[in-house]
Amino acid sequence: MDFLKKLFNIPIKEDTQIEEQEVNLSLDDLFVHNFTGKEGKFLYCTTKNELKTSFEKIFDENKWTTVQLLDHNLESIINKDSVKIAQKSNAEAPIFSKCEHLVADKGDILFSSNQLGSTKLKEFTDNFIVYATTSQLVKDTGQALTGIKAKYANNLPTNISSIKNYNINNTDDNFLNYGNNNSKNLYLLLFEDL
Repeated sequence: MDFLKKLFNIPIKEDTQIEEQEVNLSLDDLFVHNFTGKEGKFLYCTTKNELKTSFEKIFDENKWTTVQLLDHNLESIINKDSVKIAQKSNAEAPIFSKCEHLVADKGDILFSSNQLGSTKLKEFTDNFIVYATTSQLVKDTGQALTGIKAKYANNLPTNISSIKNYNINNTDDNFLNYGNNNSKNLYLLLFEDL
């Protein structure tokens, strides 16, 4: 039939489909896409002053006055005139911590006992602020675990876990995650160090 249409110059209607093409994002773009797709909030900072300002804006937005520090090296980011540092566990105050890695293909944030101690993620308050650098970005969980193994070769951390969901009201129907909901309202202060 197409032969006759060509012979008599009858236009041929072709069923064309636009093929989906795989888009290759850079590591940081892939992380941001997956992280924000799961309702994570991040602030990109290039200077220490931007870090401090972003931290203060997070506290102003949420009307928080106290923070729980998991790493006292982060005190330099906090304006102690407006934010108090909790001396003991406080269910109302957000957690401020570092992490091990940012996992790009899932948009997850990976922690270990070096940040969390022996406390499980689900036992912490629902609000987290995480400080991370762009050099902590890895492609997938395998690279993250390899990085931990290389960094701590003689003293491997325990309690390796990740926050995979940034909406505390989301329920995960996956039976493998039953009783282990690591959902957190999370802000990421991402510092450019490369």
